[in-house]
Amino acid sequence: MDTMKKTDTQNPELTDISDLNLQLQMLKTALTQAQEANRAKSTFLSNMSHDIRTPMNAIAGMTAIALSHIDEKARVQDCLQKIQTASSHLMSLVNDVLDISRIDSDRMSLNEETFSLADLVHDITVIVRPQAVQKGHDLKIEIGQIYQETLIGDPLRLRQILVNIIGNAIKYTPDNGEILVRLFQHRADDTADSRDQNRIFLDFTCEDNGIGMSSEFLERIFVPFERVKNAAVNKIEGTGLGMSIVKSLIDRMGGQIKVESTEGVGSSFQIRLPLSFTSQDGKNLERLAGKAVLIAESQEQQAARLTAFLQEADMIPLHVKSGLGAVTCLTQASSEHHMPCALLLGQELEDMSPLELAAHIRQSAGPDFPIVLVSDVDWAQLEYRATRVGVSAFVPCPLFKSRLLNTLSDLTDTDSSHQDFSAGASTDYSGCHVLLVEDNELNQEIALEMLSLNGVDAEVADNGAHALEKFEASPEYYFDLIFMDVQMPVMDGYEATRRLRKLSRKDAEEVWVVAMTANAFVEDIRAAKDAGMNEHLSKPVSMEQLQDVLYRQLKKREKD
Repeated sequence: MDTMKKTDTQNPELTDISDLNLQLQMLKTALTQAQEANRAKSTFLSNMSHDIRTPMNAIAGMTAIALSHIDEKARVQDCLQKIQTASSHLMSLVNDVLDISRIDSDRMSLNEETFSLADLVHDITVIVRPQAVQKGHDLKIEIGQIYQETLIGDPLRLRQILVNIIGNAIKYTPDNGEILVRLFQHRADDTADSRDQNRIFLDFTCEDNGIGMSSEFLERIFVPFERVKNAAVNKIEGTGLGMSIVKSLIDRMGGQIKVESTEGVGSSFQIRLPLSFTSQDGKNLERLAGKAVLIAESQEQQAARLTAFLQEADMIPLHVKSGLGAVTCLTQASSEHHMPCALLLGQELEDMSPLELAAHIRQSAGPDFPIVLVSDVDWAQLEYRATRVGVSAFVPCPLFKSRLLNTLSDLTDTDSSHQDFSAGASTDYSGCHVLLVEDNELNQEIALEMLSLNGVDAEVADNGAHALEKFEASPEYYFDLIFMDVQMPVMDGYEATRRLRKLSRKDAEEVWVVAMTANAFVEDIRAAKDAGMNEHLSKPVSMEQLQDVLYRQLKKREKD
């Protein structure tokens, strides 16, 4: 044995050959991996070419059809709706490619800001519920134990994660399927380190009875460009980038994701994310204590949730399951001069619809008694009928305590017995002056039309230098808002804003400047704020986003 060891040690040629074989094997492995990556990217480029051409063809084709039927309103409207759908899909494809590019080059960063969990869930619901309805799915979103509603993190990326997961469940579940989404929180246990003691853990699960995935594919689910290869999936639009982006974002947030799936049975996604939180600085709700609220709801689970929220605010919940029960309760309370401060209308009653009860109560209780509708139906679908029968306010489901109590606080305030929930759509903006800084003529036309539809008086500057000239030539406090593009000739939006803030007039420091640009990454938002801009809107800007900015600034102007 000693002789053999001595021979090996004294024969460097054998060692060299062994090292060479090892290096050769490593090179072969690297080559195989590179070839697989190239094949995946080639497949991706081929798929992207098809996926991009599909909505582009739809946009071009529907535009041509609309132009040739310009006098047929219904036909043109149908074409425009299809163009809008195709445009949204095209934008999602572009965003996926940009995100994966940022991740590959390690330029993906996360924002840190305070946000409302209730608002986040509402936004997600608004996005995914119409998709589920279109396929006939039974989509249930359940909210469990929530300790902190005001969180710190990146709401844009968090929404991207959850919309992607729920969106996949909707896409890969055959029509009339079932999708259950749960959201809840848990605190760190006593054994956790000090860092975790100051955080809350957000748990999200999404279960479906869709087509499922094989165990082989589950091992590659987070690999970029990967998609299940079967006839059913090939008909579904997608790039194979979504889950890779989701995994990268969750990793960067310090979270975890677990996936379980069985072909032909369905899939389950479980996500846990650590988030910081801040003490809630909402409205003073102490004056709600001791007040009674009547709940009219036959669904036991929803009634129990409403009851618990009211009790946590030291309010007195009264519960009935029928319209007749509600009328009887209010009649008796009125005779005893102990009327509840509001009526909460649930989604179901044993003997009539919630809106039928609202009409009856409004007629008998008079115009000032607060009637609050609590529903998972989109307010846009209910608004006309609900306001006609006298509904005072709307609280969307999934239900959060802050939304319910803040609404009750508003309605029990003597100055606000009838809340306007569609303020963004109905407020009169006449007299509001806006400076639109945009070099692209088509973008100018779109923005001007959107502003005009809201009654806003807008002036246009086609570059930053022109914007400064217009602002300096205007009286002080003439412009309430400036929508500023970033990339423009002569002078860009950043430089224009920096110079604007240095002008020797008081309104130059105070005027609200909104970046309105295609630059949508976290570093772009930071650059806008560093230049002196107040907020950031990513193109394409929707009417709802524009109205939200206008409404907030109009309220600010009225207070000032």
